[in-house]
Amino acid sequence: MNTSNAPHPASRTSARFSPLAPLRRRFQRWWQARLVRTDTTVLTQRNVYILPTGAGWMLALTLLVLLVASINFQLNLGYLLTFLLAGSAVVGMHVCHATLRGLTLHLLPPEPRFLGQSVVFDIQLTSERASARHGIALAVHGGGSDGAGTTHWAWTDVPAQGSATVQVAFQPERRGLHDVPLLTAETRFPLGTFRVWTLWRPAAQVLVFPRPEVPPPPLPAGEPRGGGAGSAPAQGIGEFDGVRAYRRGDPLKLVVWKKAAKSLATGTDDLVSRDAQQAQRQELWLDPALASLPDPEARLSRLTSWVIQAERLGVDYGLRLPSGEIGQGSGPAHERRCLEALALC
Repeated sequence: MNTSNAPHPASRTSARFSPLAPLRRRFQRWWQARLVRTDTTVLTQRNVYILPTGAGWMLALTLLVLLVASINFQLNLGYLLTFLLAGSAVVGMHVCHATLRGLTLHLLPPEPRFLGQSVVFDIQLTSERASARHGIALAVHGGGSDGAGTTHWAWTDVPAQGSATVQVAFQPERRGLHDVPLLTAETRFPLGTFRVWTLWRPAAQVLVFPRPEVPPPPLPAGEPRGGGAGSAPAQGIGEFDGVRAYRRGDPLKLVVWKKAAKSLATGTDDLVSRDAQQAQRQELWLDPALASLPDPEARLSRLTSWVIQAERLGVDYGLRLPSGEIGQGSGPAHERRCLEALALC
């Protein structure tokens, strides 16, 4: 992945307060609204654009100077050099435009991420042409969410009659369901004198879970089971609903070996033991009222960390939110359902 240089702060400030900035933003919104949302797009002459780069304008000026000098001094070799360079520039323009034209872009469904993590989009580029395509770059249009306007390009080559996959990262600023941002693809192959680009507006959406609280707080105390014969208070930090942290001296038959194997596979040494008495009397409910935090986002962050911790310990848990209640359960599907509810509440 290649990253272009960040613009100077003074240039960003002047661009922000430019009198043409509101008009430019309005034109961009109008232009983007005309783009059809689709997760698969084929680049044709209707959606691929081309303009000279700075180097291209300098080449044009050089050719003009060479032509004028050749005419004034009647230099046959000057004519030859001028038209040779001009012909190369014309061929380069055709090759540059053909590098994107006919390419198929397909966005794979993005996976959910936690707030603070970068969402990675996998984009598949497919070519049916008999020759390879070189120097193709993709990025989020307008740069990242850092406010600096920096564009992070991901470069790739597409083989002849083959495909290549590019990963483009985007960091959302809030939790919830987000539209995939506007993407752009461009190339300056082979001479760098022309810039060919396209704009792509995918239809997919990405879910961003709340940021888990770090370090994770202990699980809250349990509630009596419905119809149970009473309850006993939790016996320690993070202990609940049939499992608790391993204590030295616990019989080996009480160790949850399935969880132990999973912990060893992930590089941790967390062991948990069964607590049959607690399992019969307690059930774990995660409620924003138990978070004891004034900020709503902080409460969601704590609930997210509790969901992850309860799932890691293998306990059954339920989630109560103002929007609804998710019953007792465990497993990846139950965890995903709880995290989605926290992201969308």
